[in-house]
Order: sequence, then C-alpha cells, then structure tokens
Amino acid sequence: MQQLTAYARSFESRCAERGEDFDRLGAGQSPQALFITCSDSRVVPALITGAGPGDLFELRTAGNIVPEYRQEQPAGETATIEYAVRVLGVRHIVVCGHSHCGAVGAMVRDDDLSGVPAVQGWLAAAAPEQSRGTGAGAAGGGSPELAEAVQRHALVQGERLRAYPCVAEAMAEGRLSLDVWFYEVHTGAVRGYRPEVREFQRL
Repeated sequence: MQQLTAYARSFESRCAERGEDFDRLGAGQSPQALFITCSDSRVVPALITGAGPGDLFELRTAGNIVPEYRQEQPAGETATIEYAVRVLGVRHIVVCGHSHCGAVGAMVRDDDLSGVPAVQGWLAAAAPEQSRGTGAGAAGGGSPELAEAVQRHALVQGERLRAYPCVAEAMAEGRLSLDVWFYEVHTGAVRGYRPEVREFQRL
C-alpha cells in the first residue's frame, strides 16, 4: 500500500506535465465504450486496450455478472449500464470474461460458499445455470474446461444485456455494438466471440 500511496501523492505533479489532457477531462466525459468485466485485480481494462483517461466507462462486478433487467428493483449495475447508453451515448459495449475466474470456478466446482454469504447470494441470484455443473470437477484456473465455462458465462451476460431496453433500442437503431471477449491473464491473449463461426478467435 505504501507504494500506491506514494504514487498517489505525486500524481498531481504528474498531471501538471499533461495539463491540456487533464483540462479536457474537466469539461466532461465522452467514453468510446462501456467495458464490463470482473473485479479481479489481474484484469486491467486500460492495460488490455491501451485506453487513456476518459476512453472507457467501466463496470466491474464479481464474475463480470450482468443482472437481469428489473425496473421495479433497480441495481447499481443496471443504472450504470443505462447511464452509459442513454446519457453518455457510448457506441460500443464489451463484456470481457477472463481465465482463472474465481466466481465461475466456484460455480463449476459447486464450492461451499457459506462462509461468504454475500458472494453466495450474488452468484445464486445472478449467475446463469449454464455455468454450473459442467463436469469440470476440480479444474484448475487455466484449464480448458474452466475457459469454456467462462466463455459460456460471458456470452450469457451478453444476452442479458440485449434484453435491457436501452441496449435493445440503441442496437436496433444501429447506434450501439456489443462484443464479448475472453482474456487470458497468464498470456495476455484476447479473443472475441465470432457468432458466424460460434467460437472465440483472436482479435
């Protein structure tokens, strides 16, 4: 933590060296994309995409889960998505799953999560059944079995997004695209889902 604090302490002087860039940020934001991914500390959207300040509007949740749209029960995730599409007018949404995902791994293995009841409730209520019972057993974080489960899981989140009124409307009008990616934390490889061939391929 000391290293992080020291960097934060000197950040203002670093910003001063790029005054015009940060002055622009003070005038408002117009991000290119909404990037939805896991809270996992090894997944860094700006590092993966080369994005700078103001380029990405990020939504990070345990397991990059997109809750089902329920207007009568608004959630922070739902509000973030709606704000990105209807207020900021993002043109692209990326849902990015990743290898070694603890959330998907827990579902695949049917782990006992009674010690973390909030996590257990989140996964039980929001995670798709498609991610459970894949027969991967004690599959390791980088195993092909878990990678396939993560990819299926990410695709389900993309389908949930398509059911959001704001997303469905913007896509129907050609104002919004939706992509599903898979990121390998141990290699840096990024693959995108190609619906025409029904598989993830390198970008």
